[in-house]
Amino acid sequence: MEYSLIIILLALIQYMAFSLRTGISRPKYGVLPPKTTGNEIWERIYRVHQNTLEQIVVFIPSLLLFSYYVSARWAVLPGVAYLIARQIYSYRYIKDPASRGFPPTFFINVVLILGSLIGIIISLTKVG
Repeated sequence: MEYSLIIILLALIQYMAFSLRTGISRPKYGVLPPKTTGNEIWERIYRVHQNTLEQIVVFIPSLLLFSYYVSARWAVLPGVAYLIARQIYSYRYIKDPASRGFPPTFFINVVLILGSLIGIIISLTKVG
């Protein structure tokens, strides 16, 4: 379970780095608060930040549930894949949004959720 907690902390650090990049980029691209539009490059940076927030809300609890009900050891694989996929998505989206493809973290989250659900159901059948 500790590996999953480390992965979650790394995901939070990654999210904070995206957040910091968004804030630091505001004056560089002339998009001062409270504006969220203006410069196309800044809007891409902002969208990476927002999309990461949308994904991390699902990722953290599903990784914890997967670790507990399926396998803490096997949770490392989708956990590390999530971190790598977020970095690739960030790079591609900022460079050229059309090149990003569909965010693989969505599929990683689906695997974690379905795996957790199956693990919980199996756990319930063992109790009864």
